[in-house]
Amino acid sequence: MDLRKLKTLIDLVSESGISELEVNEGEDRVRIVNAGSPAPSGHAAHAIPAPVHAAQATPAVNLAPVAALVAEAPAGESGFLARSPMVGTFYRAPNPESPNFVSIGDTVKVGQTLCIIEAMKLLNEIESEHAGVVKEILCENGQGVEFDQPLFIIA
Repeated sequence: MDLRKLKTLIDLVSESGISELEVNEGEDRVRIVNAGSPAPSGHAAHAIPAPVHAAQATPAVNLAPVAALVAEAPAGESGFLARSPMVGTFYRAPNPESPNFVSIGDTVKVGQTLCIIEAMKLLNEIESEHAGVVKEILCENGQGVEFDQPLFIIA
């Protein structure tokens, strides 16, 4: 699991108010616990290594630098979180030569296409459910996304 994905997950846990999130990705397993306020020991996230299979060990994920980044970042943008309605691959444009559907700072209206999610060889246009300004894009082009994963912040 890469550092950007971990930072995004930690940001989402801290902004959403949920107390705990556990993510399994292949043999990697990460559990993030939100203590409500910064823990005195500085541990806001915990990594739990995946079970050891045969003689193969999974490398431990060090979340300390990510937790430090979250602590230094200003309070997150508030607004509507546009979430993925399905599992698939996230694309910001209809094809590699075309401009992106939306960029940070763009004003969107209800029903405007934000991105495409490819699932089982079908291209599904994801439309905005709220009008506003795109404050943040939470996925990289070509990245795999999960059901209900936040994609955009619209305020």
